[in-house]
Amino acid sequence: MPVKLLIIGLDCAEPSLVFERWRQDLPNLSRLMNQGTYGRLESCIPAITVPAWSCLLSGRDPGELGIYGFRNRADRSYNQMAIANSHSVKFPRLWNYLSDAGWKVVVVNVPGTYPPQLVNGALVSGCLTPDTTTQFTHPPSLGEQVAAWVERYRFDVENFRSHDKNRILKDIYDLCNQTFTLALNLQAKYDPDFLMLVELGLDRVHHAFWKYMDSRHPLHEPGSPLANVIYDYYCHLDRSLGKLLAACEDATVLVVSDHGAQPLMGGFCLNQWLIQEGYLKLAETPEKPAFLEQVAVDWPQTQAWGAGGYYGRIFLNVQGREPQGTIPLSDYEAVRDRLVARLEAIPGSDGQPLGVAAYRPQQLYQRVRGIAPDLIVYFQNLAWRSVGTIGLPSLYTLENDTGPDDANHAQHGLLIFCDPHQPGRGEIDGCQLYDILPTLLSRYQLEIPSELRGETLFLS
Repeated sequence: MPVKLLIIGLDCAEPSLVFERWRQDLPNLSRLMNQGTYGRLESCIPAITVPAWSCLLSGRDPGELGIYGFRNRADRSYNQMAIANSHSVKFPRLWNYLSDAGWKVVVVNVPGTYPPQLVNGALVSGCLTPDTTTQFTHPPSLGEQVAAWVERYRFDVENFRSHDKNRILKDIYDLCNQTFTLALNLQAKYDPDFLMLVELGLDRVHHAFWKYMDSRHPLHEPGSPLANVIYDYYCHLDRSLGKLLAACEDATVLVVSDHGAQPLMGGFCLNQWLIQEGYLKLAETPEKPAFLEQVAVDWPQTQAWGAGGYYGRIFLNVQGREPQGTIPLSDYEAVRDRLVARLEAIPGSDGQPLGVAAYRPQQLYQRVRGIAPDLIVYFQNLAWRSVGTIGLPSLYTLENDTGPDDANHAQHGLLIFCDPHQPGRGEIDGCQLYDILPTLLSRYQLEIPSELRGETLFLS
């Protein structure tokens, strides 16, 4: 039986590059757009790989999943964080519904799939898998076959925030090539009804090389020999995609990204600002810049602390909830409201409004599970990232504090849908990441759980 449904996940694929700037140089993606339906796809908040792929595939939001980033508070202590994994996803994902309906499935390199779980077919886990010495496949015996097909199988690009650009670029291409090689081999071996892969190299090439191609970037280097790296990679990706399309020529195809990308315009030192505003108290001031977990915090005098990353997370120190809580529960909402107002009034380095949006999880999500941040903070719609380091000379920085990083995420990714047997609708708008699961369940006459967040899209 030929593949019925092929999903190609392009982590961080930026719609403006695919739909506009480079469309004529991406013949396979362009053909799918010409024959099918395409548009920008609004991501979840926060718009990051973990939890976005699990949201897309489960139809649940980060609050329902209880996953707010790669690392989440494991308990109410101050420094205990845990990496989200497949056990964190308590709801069925697309391949579970299809497996239950009798479809044979193959899943390759999807974030949030380690440890691998039972499917009707084969699964090779994605990023955040420790290494190949652990069980990373279902069935377990598939791991030996993967090692025979792909030399030094990798789950991610190691240390992609580095100045060693040649090594990073080689690793990105190796990751891409092995992902598509593995998908082709598994398609031939298992003859699945459903095949899905996620290509992670695109996200990594954005983070490592964006400043060389974009004159808007504050650290842009005109005339750099690396100026065409991202363009060349999109073209390579399109060719790789073409080979997979040829092997699955009668399949309905969905190309989808979890979020988009944009130049990183700067970083805002969130914890330093909380210190300046009197919310965060230190027992001693560090002699040089340091992460918060490396310094002594005066918790009995602290009301709030934050975390760095693509977006900001703020946690309140609440009496009876945190070990040394200072905010009475009766004052919680008032303190949070005042903090929101002060955050949203933060000026940029030029004195103009920085453009801060501080979200309360209860307003974003249908439910709030796990230990959510008390506030989720976007700086200039993710054009600026949150910097957790304290002791820097300014609240504003052009450099990332966890290694060189040229790009941040953007709230909109993309979708391209093409059914070879039905005409497409051309460009559409208003699509959300949550719409993918109910749309596909509807298309294949499978029951749609009533509590899913998304709507059914009419793609053909």
